[in-house]
Amino acid sequence: MILIRHQMGDVLRSARQQQGRTLREVSGAARVSLGYLSEVERGQKEASSELLSSICAALDMPMSAVLHEVSARVAAIEGTVVEAVPAAADRDALDAELAAVTAPPARLGAGRSDLVSAA
Repeated sequence: MILIRHQMGDVLRSARQQQGRTLREVSGAARVSLGYLSEVERGQKEASSELLSSICAALDMPMSAVLHEVSARVAAIEGTVVEAVPAAADRDALDAELAAVTAPPARLGAGRSDLVSAA
C-alpha cells in the first residue's frame, strides 16, 4: 500500500539535506517542533496543509513543487505516468470550462414571490 506520508517525508527530508540544513534549522524557521518535523520526515505523521505550507516556506520551496514530486514518486510506484502541468493558456481554457460546468443552476421560481415563504 502506498502511503502519501512516506513519500512526502522523503521529499521534504531530501530537500532539507540538499540544502545542507539541519532539522533544528528548518523546524525553527517553520515554527514546528524538531520532534514533529522529524516524524513528518520519517513518514510517521501526516502534515496538515498549514504545516506543509510552513515547512515549504522554511525550505524556500513552492508547495506545488513538493506535491508534484510526491505525485511523481507515487506514479512511479504505481507504474503510471503523470501528465505535465498545462501551460498558462491551457489553464485559462480549463478554468473557463470548469466555471461553465460548475456554475450554480438557475433557481426555479426565481422572481415569484408567491412561492417564497417568510422565514
